[in-house]
Amino acid sequence: MKNKISYSKIIAGTMTWGSWGKNLTKKEMTDLFGYCFENGITTFDHADIYGGYENEEAFGNAFFQSSIPREQVQLITKCGIQYVCKARDNNVKHYDYSKDYIVWSAERSLSKLKTDYLDLFLLHRPSPLMQPDEIAEAILYLQKEGKIREFGVSNFSPSQINLLESALPVTANQVEFSLTSEKLMYDGTFDDCIIHNRTAMAWSPLGSYFREDNKRRKRIKKVLKRLKKKYKADSSQILLAWILKHPCHVHPVVGTTNKERLMASVRATEIDLELEDWFLLLVASQGHKVP
Repeated sequence: MKNKISYSKIIAGTMTWGSWGKNLTKKEMTDLFGYCFENGITTFDHADIYGGYENEEAFGNAFFQSSIPREQVQLITKCGIQYVCKARDNNVKHYDYSKDYIVWSAERSLSKLKTDYLDLFLLHRPSPLMQPDEIAEAILYLQKEGKIREFGVSNFSPSQINLLESALPVTANQVEFSLTSEKLMYDGTFDDCIIHNRTAMAWSPLGSYFREDNKRRKRIKKVLKRLKKKYKADSSQILLAWILKHPCHVHPVVGTTNKERLMASVRATEIDLELEDWFLLLVASQGHKVP
């Protein structure tokens, strides 16, 4: 996997930019897009289902309004989930990885995002009915036509990636990873990324820390209180720095639309947690010393 695309260390997740979150106007979205770019966030993460299949178009309109050259940003999107909503005549949430659907979905995303190519195209979640050869036909066609540059997956286990790689290369895996959701360090997912030089991306990188009030949070909070003073950083920056220290070189996908929090996320890339501080946080999260 040589000459891989270079993605910004912090990736802007767009799921809450539209109707599933802040419902930004085109002007607000254009402004936020420009702010991210000016501060070193050049990679933008999408999925066809975000906003009930409406976010991509809203972002595309905002992108079209900007003067930022296409080649200076990286656009990621995902396909495969058939969501139950007014935009789709589905009776049940399911996955579709047929050749025709993958090609149709990619071309639809290109049209909505107002771009000629996608830097990275992901299968959103694994399906028990995946057929590697059929998926490969779709992806190789899209790559041959110049419509996608790299192909990857999201939420896939190493064995599921190996299944796909019986037919085509997989360059990235976007997964849930944080201090409070750390099992991927132990189940082979990140080992697989390191061994095969896959780009690792983490959604929900702050985990449950700000959402839940439990014993785990209290333990972490106690450690953070000390580390925030030591590193002159806030809690979210320390939590991101914890992710960034992993040798898998994880790219956090940050979902906030708040400019100050976005800038704070970028500054987190400058924090190099000392070894024992990293383990202090791990122990606080797990509630016991390492084996």
